[in-house]
Amino acid sequence: MITSPKLNELESSFLRTDLPDFRVGDTVRVHYRIVEGDKERTQVFQGVVLKRHRAGARSTFTVRKISFNVGVERIFLSHSPRIEKVEIVSKGVVRRARLFYLRDLAGKAARVRDQKDV
Repeated sequence: MITSPKLNELESSFLRTDLPDFRVGDTVRVHYRIVEGDKERTQVFQGVVLKRHRAGARSTFTVRKISFNVGVERIFLSHSPRIEKVEIVSKGVVRRARLFYLRDLAGKAARVRDQKDV
C-alpha cells in the first residue's frame, strides 16, 4: 500500500502516545467507554492479546477472555478516543505473532506462560 505524505501527516495527528507497550501474549485490562442511551459508563475487558494489527491510525488489537465458559473476543482500535486506558496485568511469553490456537484450548491448557515463571 502506497501512502502519501499528506495522509501520513493527517494520520499522525490522531495517534495516541499514552498507550503502554504491550505485546501478543500479554494479559491486558482495557477500560472502554460505552454509551447507553444518554448515560456513559466505563466497561473493563480483561484478557489475553491474541493479535496486533499495526497500521498507523487504523491499528487494532484483539483481546480474548473466557466469560461463563464461553470464549469472548473483542477487537479494539488502538488509537480510539473511547479507550480510557490499557493496563498490563501480566507479561506473557509466547513464540508466535498470532495466538489463534488458544481458541481450540480450554482450561489450564489455554494458559500463557508468565514472564516471571521463566
